[in-house]
Amino acid sequence: MSMLRLLFALVLVIALFGCSTQPEGPPFKPVASVVQLMEATIQPAAEVYWDSVSTIVDKDGITENFPKTDEEWEAVWGAAMTVAESGNLLMMSTRAADNEAWIKYSARLVDVGVEAAKAAESKNPDRVLEMGEAIYDVCTGCHMEYITDDEQP
Repeated sequence: MSMLRLLFALVLVIALFGCSTQPEGPPFKPVASVVQLMEATIQPAAEVYWDSVSTIVDKDGITENFPKTDEEWEAVWGAAMTVAESGNLLMMSTRAADNEAWIKYSARLVDVGVEAAKAAESKNPDRVLEMGEAIYDVCTGCHMEYITDDEQP
């Protein structure tokens, strides 16, 4: 009986050690540099969001522009989701400039992107405008911290 207990204890120890190791994450394969990610993904999505709601005052009066159809609102929602997920892409170790401000800006981009998507889902032009400003503020803050004068376009 003691041999059976010893065998049981050995199996238990092996199982516990086997379960305590953390599995490796998925094999991410980043393709774009940070600049390429900005130019190909983040900037176009942000511009779709920013351009979706506007007020034009001219000689003809005041014109309010905002999405009118479900498809137009869905495009604004999709742009916001792209902005949100891009924050996650910026936090990948191969892209993160550091583990301090860079991560905070990237995480904030995720948060404002999610809120921007909710604003689009609610089809609320005022809230979309407000969240567009929040996206702009995150982008501008990060650019001011990380883009040097030589890198300015």
